[in-house]
Amino acid sequence: MLINAELLLQYQRCKRRSFLDIHDDKSQHDAPNELLLKLQQDKKAHRQGILANLTCQKPDYPRGNWEAGQAATLKLMQQGVEYIHQGVLLVSNELVNEASESLNYKKYTFLSRPDLLVKQPGKSCFGDWMYVPANIEMGKRPKQEYQVVIAFHAQVLATVQGVIPQTAWLLLRNKNPNYAVDLTKWIPQMQHILKEFIQVVDSPAAPEVFIARQKCNLCHWYNQCYAIAQSQEHLSLLPGVTPIRYTQLQAISVNTLESLAHTNPIILENLLGFDAQVAPKLVVQAQSALQRQPLILPSPPPIENITFTAPVELYFDIEAQPDLDLNYLLGVLVVDKQNNTEQFYSFLAENLAEEELVWQQFLDLVWQYPQAPIYHFCVYEFDTVKRLAKLYHTPYSSVHPVLNRFVDVYEQLTQSVALPVESYALKAIARWLGFEWHDQEANGAKCIYWYDQWLTTGDRTLLELIQRYNEDDCRATRHVKDWLVNFIENEYNLRLA
Repeated sequence: MLINAELLLQYQRCKRRSFLDIHDDKSQHDAPNELLLKLQQDKKAHRQGILANLTCQKPDYPRGNWEAGQAATLKLMQQGVEYIHQGVLLVSNELVNEASESLNYKKYTFLSRPDLLVKQPGKSCFGDWMYVPANIEMGKRPKQEYQVVIAFHAQVLATVQGVIPQTAWLLLRNKNPNYAVDLTKWIPQMQHILKEFIQVVDSPAAPEVFIARQKCNLCHWYNQCYAIAQSQEHLSLLPGVTPIRYTQLQAISVNTLESLAHTNPIILENLLGFDAQVAPKLVVQAQSALQRQPLILPSPPPIENITFTAPVELYFDIEAQPDLDLNYLLGVLVVDKQNNTEQFYSFLAENLAEEELVWQQFLDLVWQYPQAPIYHFCVYEFDTVKRLAKLYHTPYSSVHPVLNRFVDVYEQLTQSVALPVESYALKAIARWLGFEWHDQEANGAKCIYWYDQWLTTGDRTLLELIQRYNEDDCRATRHVKDWLVNFIENEYNLRLA
C-alpha cells in the first residue's frame, strides 16, 4: 500500500477522510465545488510564481510510474542539480522509530514528492552535497500540518541520500515567505502521527463520523458522511458540539440528542470545553432540536436590549474577495415603513481601484437616514467598515455615528434563543423560517469564484448573479430580524400574562 504526504496531510484534518481515501470507491466522491477549484487554481498560480524565479529541473517519467520517477530523480540528484521540482522518492522500509510489532510497516511504501529538492553543501551518498526538501504552501502561517508533511519528506529523503537534513523549508504566502522547519522537533512528531495513521487505516472500519462544517465543506466525502450523521442524529450536527466537547460527552455516556437534552447542566459545567454559560445553553440547544421548536435561552438579555422595529431600517451585507483583500460589493436594503417602500442599493467595485468609490457611496447613503438602525448578520460588516474607514482616512465624525447604529442580528439571536437548526449561519436560519434565495445553490464561496471568473472573462452575468445573491442576503437578514422581534415580544407577553 502506498502512503504519500497528501494522505498524511488530510489525516491531520480528518482521520475518517484518509481511511476512505485508501479503502473506499473513488467514484463516490462529491464533485469539486467552485471554491475548491478556485483554491486549486490559486495554489497553482502561487507555485508558478515562486518557481518562475528558480532554475528547476523536473524528472521525466511516465505518469504514475513511481519507480521510473525515482530513477529519474536519483539521476538528477547524482548530477548535483541545484533545484529539482517534484522529485519522486520511494522508501519501502520502516520510517517510524521504535515500531510496535503489531504494526506491519513492511507492507507499506512511502512516496515523497516535495515541491522542491534544494542542493546544499554537505556529505551524502551523491558526493560533497546533499538535498533538503521545500514545500510551497498557500497558508500565511507555518501550520502544524505543513511542518509534519515537510518532516515526512525529510525522513524519506534521509533514507535515500544517507544523511538527514537539519532543516527543511516552507515557502509561505506572506511578506517573509521562507520559513525554516526544525526537523529535530518535527520528525519525532511526524513519526508519532504516522504510527496513528497506520493504525487507523489498518482498522477494519472507518473512524466515526464527525461533521465540522468549516473543515468538511470542501471534502469530497462530505455528502456521504453527512448522510450517515443525519441517519444517526449525530451530536456533531448540533451547534455548539465541538470535537473536544463531544469527547467529554462520550466520557459520561451522553451519546444521543435525547440524553443531552435531559442532562443536568451542572454535570457538564466542569468538563473540559464547558463552563457555567456553555453547559445550560447546549442543553437547551438539544431540547430545541429534540422538540423541533425555538426556545428561549437561559438568562437572555433584557428585552430592552433586544433588537427593535424602526420607521426606517437599513439591512447591510458585503461580498469580498479575500485573495485581493477587496470588499467589492456593499449592498444596502432600505426599508421605509412610513412610506411603505423598499429599495436595494448595490455599490459594486468592478476592480480593486473602485473600492474607495463604493465605500464613499455607502457612506453617502447611510447618512441620508441618520436615525435608521443598520442591521447586519455577524461581525464582518462592522469590522470591515472600521477597516475601510482607516484605509481611506475617513473622518471619525463620519464613521463613528454610523458604527453606533449597527445591530448584529446574529449576536442578538444567539444570545436569546435556541433554534432547531444544524447551523447558525444565515442560510440555515432563514431557510428554516421559510425564506429562499433565488439561486438555490448560490453561497459566499460561489460568489468568490464568480467574481474571480468575472475578472478573467469580463462576463457581466456573473456580476448580476452576485448582486442578486447579495440582495437576497440583505432580505434574509430582514426576515430573521423580523422573526426575532416578534418571537421575543410574544414570549415576553406570555410570561407577563
